[in-house]
Amino acid sequence: MANLKVLKLRIASVKSTRKITKAMQMVSAAKLRRAQDAAEAARPYAERMNAVLSNLARGAANSASAPRLFQGTGDDKVHLLIVATAERGLCGSFNSSIVKLARAHAHKLIAAGKTVKILTVGKKGREQLKRDMGKNLIAHVDHSSVKKLGYANAQDVARDVLARFDAGEFDVATLFFSKFQSVISQIPTAQQLIPAKFEDTGEAGTLYEYEPEEEAILADLLPRSIATQIFTGLLENAASEQGARMSAMDNATRNAGEMIDKLTIQFNRSRQAAITNELIEIISGAEAL
Repeated sequence: MANLKVLKLRIASVKSTRKITKAMQMVSAAKLRRAQDAAEAARPYAERMNAVLSNLARGAANSASAPRLFQGTGDDKVHLLIVATAERGLCGSFNSSIVKLARAHAHKLIAAGKTVKILTVGKKGREQLKRDMGKNLIAHVDHSSVKKLGYANAQDVARDVLARFDAGEFDVATLFFSKFQSVISQIPTAQQLIPAKFEDTGEAGTLYEYEPEEEAILADLLPRSIATQIFTGLLENAASEQGARMSAMDNATRNAGEMIDKLTIQFNRSRQAAITNELIEIISGAEAL
């Protein structure tokens, strides 16, 4: 009977867990739609800004008066890694995939004799990196109290990064996040912010006349571009997190169902064996009389 009681308690426990994972899956599904819409709405703006800055950069490529954010410091000895992850877990390999990419990049730089500094955005990334790279952590941004990420949150991170660059604390800054592709596919991504790098937009043959000069426009737009890239990365992360959590909770719910079925079969077999043993004892006692 003791074995039956244990099995009954285990079945009840797994059923309670299944209710929780199912509820979390439904919540993530509801949040995913909003997060995905926000990420997809931000992409055209980021792509258009990249196109404009790419065109400006071609005009200012050989200019000695180009902004430092575009030219860089002329060195690459000190690297700042901005690692953006989630504030919460239970989302599969979402957080660990970003950290794995950032850690591999950091070890590669350290092996090349570079100095690595890490700024974390999100508690889970900091927790993982603290284990073996705690001495490289220089700052942390906590968004646990933020219900809905806004451009202001990205601007705060961008101001901190720009202030550190102006103070000469690093030469190269790279942002690590996860790009949302689908519910079952999120791509860990590394994107260089400083010195500014722009993707080829295919507008090389297009000529524009700017007023004021390209250098002046770049000096004004580049800080906004960094904030925009960080904001886009945070939105992609938010969608990826919900997609990964939805998938993880769906798997957990199905696994709990399978475990309940196995435990139920085991419970019924144990119960049947106990009843059979009791009948045997009764029959044996009757025959003894």
